[in-house]
Amino acid sequence: MQRTVYTADAIQWMSERGVLDGCSIVTSLPDATELAGVDRAQWSGWFVDAAERCARAAPRDALAVFYQTDAKVEGQWFDKAALVREGAARAGARCVFHWIVLRAPAGTRTLSRAGYSHLIGFSQDARLDLSKPFADVIADAGPTTWTRGMGANACRAACEAVIAFTDTRIIVDPFCGHGTVLAVANALGLDAIGVELGRRRARKARTLTMEQLESDGRAEDEEGEE
Repeated sequence: MQRTVYTADAIQWMSERGVLDGCSIVTSLPDATELAGVDRAQWSGWFVDAAERCARAAPRDALAVFYQTDAKVEGQWFDKAALVREGAARAGARCVFHWIVLRAPAGTRTLSRAGYSHLIGFSQDARLDLSKPFADVIADAGPTTWTRGMGANACRAACEAVIAFTDTRIIVDPFCGHGTVLAVANALGLDAIGVELGRRRARKARTLTMEQLESDGRAEDEEGEE
C-alpha cells in the first residue's frame, strides 16, 4: 500500500488543499503542551478551529475521526470530546459514533490525563449500519511508540469504521506523529497520507511498520523534537 508523509504545518496543508477527495481523516489533535507558543487559553480556540478544519477536509460521504484524551489541568477538566464536537458542528458534520478506548484498566487512578480516550467519528452523509454490531468500549488502546500516541487497537477500530461506513480507501492523518495510523491503515489495505511538522517524527512516520510498533510497545515520550 502507498504511504506519503509531508513535513508541513497541518492547518496550512489542509487549507491549501480544501476537500480531500476519496479520503477520510483519522487523527489526534495535539494538546497545549505539544504546541510551541500556545498557552492553555489559546489552545482551546485553536483546538476547535483545527477540528473544524479536519471535518471540512473530509468529503461529505467520508469520516473525520478523532482520538482524544481528556486532560486535568489546574483543577479543571478539559473535555476534548465537547471541543471536537463544536468544531465538527461548525463544518456541518454530525456524530456517527462515539466510542471509549481504555488507556488503563477500569478503576485505575490517574493524574493529569484521563484513563480513557474518546474515539469519535463525524460525517455529513455517512451513517452507522445498525444491522452490524460494533464495540462501544475498546478495552485496550494497544501498543504505541510514545505515551501521547494513538494506540494501534484504536487506530484499527477507526480504520475499520472508515471501511465499513464509507467508500473512501485513503486515510489522512494531518497530525501523524510517528505514523501509527498510517502503519495500521496500510496493514488493512488502505493507502495513507500523513502530515507532521517535526522532521524526526516525519522520518519515523514514513517507515514505521506494525512489527516495529508492536516491538516498541509503550515507549516513554521522546526527548526533544527537531
